[in-house]
Amino acid sequence: MSGEWLGYFAAILTTVAFVPQALKTLRTRDTRAISLGMYVVFVTGLCFWLAYGIALGSWPMILSNIVTLALALLILGLKLRHG
Repeated sequence: MSGEWLGYFAAILTTVAFVPQALKTLRTRDTRAISLGMYVVFVTGLCFWLAYGIALGSWPMILSNIVTLALALLILGLKLRHG
């Protein structure tokens, strides 16, 4: 297995890991147990990972960070809106 495929597999797993939290948060609008500070730092880190992936031209990094960033921003937005 090439390094590229390892990257795609890792990207799929880490991105899919956010789907249940995003769906639960969308369904319930309950964000009390979600740390605002953690999500602010996490979203900032994802932006840097995305920029790094773009700089490297690494499609696994680019695609996974775009999707994960969208999901994390959704959760962060709900946290900001619903407390």
